[in-house]
Amino acid sequence: MKKCSVNFNTIDTPAVLIDRDIAERNIFRFQEYCVEKGLTLRPHIKTHKLVELAQLQITAGAVGINCQKLGEAEVMAAHCIDDILITYNIIGAVKLARLTSLAKKVRKLSVTADSAFTLQGLSATFEQAPKPLNVLVECDTGGQRCGVQTPDAAVELAKQISKAPGLTFNGLMTYPAKGGTTAVQVFMSSAERLLRACGISCPTISSGGSPDMWQAHEAPIVTEYRVGTYIYNDRSLVAGGICGLEDCALSVLTTVVSVPAIGRAIIDAGSKALSSDLLGLNGYGHIVGHPELQIVKLSEEHGHLEYPVELSPLKIGQRLRVIPNHACAVSNLFDNVMLLRNGAFEKIVPVAARGCNT
Repeated sequence: MKKCSVNFNTIDTPAVLIDRDIAERNIFRFQEYCVEKGLTLRPHIKTHKLVELAQLQITAGAVGINCQKLGEAEVMAAHCIDDILITYNIIGAVKLARLTSLAKKVRKLSVTADSAFTLQGLSATFEQAPKPLNVLVECDTGGQRCGVQTPDAAVELAKQISKAPGLTFNGLMTYPAKGGTTAVQVFMSSAERLLRACGISCPTISSGGSPDMWQAHEAPIVTEYRVGTYIYNDRSLVAGGICGLEDCALSVLTTVVSVPAIGRAIIDAGSKALSSDLLGLNGYGHIVGHPELQIVKLSEEHGHLEYPVELSPLKIGQRLRVIPNHACAVSNLFDNVMLLRNGAFEKIVPVAARGCNT
């Protein structure tokens, strides 16, 4: 495809821009880290929801992908990605029927569970299936989402999986709290020791989270690491010291649509473009090249900017680029994104798994 220089003034806004060079650098950098530390990498595609980038992550060395919802997995399987872990309790007849259909399309399908109720539905569904379903016990090591609360409870559920028709116990999984690497090591080491005492093999111990990605090796009991935001990075990771602004691949291009008063302006990117996630930060994004500007409030279609009155005012029609607080949320707000390569327009690609929230 013939490339042309990016002219931001010709792009309809708000629009998501992806610097492919930065994204690829992020992919390969963390893949190299995982190889060095002896970790299997399984990227979480909920951040980008793009088939092309998922395939690139696998080509770079990832064992497969992590999806949060069935809909995401169905999209990826339709494009020949054949090792998928869904880290969510699958409950209800409709979803279980979709899961059996998905299992026929991939080489390896794994799910997580944290209750006997979830296991009963999985077992009843896969009892007559051609091959068993891989199930990992979800453990709460401090994140306080789903998950069994103790290593003993994890072992009890693993025993139930091992005995359940149609299921295979494939290990333990957690999404820890930020800064929770030590807690993962303590919990998982205890659970794995108890499993060995019961004669139960634990093929996989899966942890994850971009905020602690460079400390993954500090929980050596972990065999697999899952990260999502790392491919794009965002303002929250910059604030946490995980990366620099130069490592942020995703930005939202926006236009100043009103300057109603001195020291105040409105952009056309509101909560439906930047998301309302604060993640402990002040304001709703970093405006590239303009640290003096603050996005102080979001309406659905309006971003409210403030800046010191002594500075030169913004102009209506002026274009700004925003690095959002949370890149993952932004990906699910747009039908398409623009890929850039070497500072030039490459192509527009659909966000294939956008809205796949069931």
